Amino acid sequence: MPHECVNETLYTIAATATGGRGGRTISEDGVVDLPLGKPGSTSNPTANPETLFAAGYAACYNGALALVARREGLDASAARTTANVLFGSTDTGFGLAVELTSHIPGVDEPTAQKLAEMAHEVCPYSKATRGNIDVTVVGKPA
Repeated sequence: MPHECVNETLYTIAATATGGRGGRTISEDGVVDLPLGKPGSTSNPTANPETLFAAGYAACYNGALALVARREGLDASAARTTANVLFGSTDTGFGLAVELTSHIPGVDEPTAQKLAEMAHEVCPYSKATRGNIDVTVVGKPA
């Protein structure tokens, strides 16, 4: 199924959720098969949509970071990115914001910040969220 934003499909995956935040989500390949819960439950911690979004965004962004660093002649393969997803109320209901913090070995602070900003330009998650939610990127030397 062609989409205007994708010229050539390189990969496709589907996941199905049943029961919302009290249900379960399963990917079609079976790699993800998790019970879901509400955010902040310390007595019975379970994955929730925000957890899954944070994990996916951090992984995707870290891959983009390695790519842009390689283009700059740098090695960021040991970089570590944390996606801090904030869920809260807005004027129109509920919303998300994200802070991406990357710790990049072997670079100074200005270079780390530059690489973080460059990764934000090419990361598919960043492209998908741009203009929809607030995303802050921070690059730090490791």
